[in-house]
Amino acid sequence: MGVGPWPEGLALPSGDRYDPALLAGGDSRNVADEFRYWTVEAISEELDSRASTRPAQLQVAVENWGHDFNIGSVVRTANALGVRDVHVVGRRRWNRRGAMVTDRYLHIHHHDDVEGLAQWARQHGLPILGIDNVPGSQAIEHYDLPDSCLMLFGEESAGLTREARAAARVLLHITQYGSTRSLNAGAAAAIAMFAWSLQHRG
Repeated sequence: MGVGPWPEGLALPSGDRYDPALLAGGDSRNVADEFRYWTVEAISEELDSRASTRPAQLQVAVENWGHDFNIGSVVRTANALGVRDVHVVGRRRWNRRGAMVTDRYLHIHHHDDVEGLAQWARQHGLPILGIDNVPGSQAIEHYDLPDSCLMLFGEESAGLTREARAAARVLLHITQYGSTRSLNAGAAAAIAMFAWSLQHRG
């Protein structure tokens, strides 16, 4: 997928947002058509500008104690849904393959532990919503999600740590109807982010 070099005979677009190398060689990146030939920096700045005009904001965080491969998938979904900030808690290194380069278009923050994330969230006035199907959690599809919040996801096998559950204002789960005990962490994150989008982006 993508587009070739800028068509011959058409005047080259002007402005700093365009990448001369992409105009000359084509743009095969997985970006929306409106961003074809734009630089990475220009795309990120445009997305930031759009987000700044919205009163509601969603941020997401993922615990990374065991180098969870799902983080890349979470980042890619966050980019697709207009989330501008993703927080990685624990190990600084994470598998970026699943992100499909989308991590370049948003802001990745790192926190050594859950307390560091919780302190950051308090400073920015964002309640933490823990997403995990544990006893006492509430169904996300019936919960009035705050217009601005930070969703916190655990690792694939263990879910949210005890510290993460304690830091959350509320614990939410996605109602299931089959035999499996839990959803894939990346899939659960996608559903949760979309649930917030349905409530706050129409």
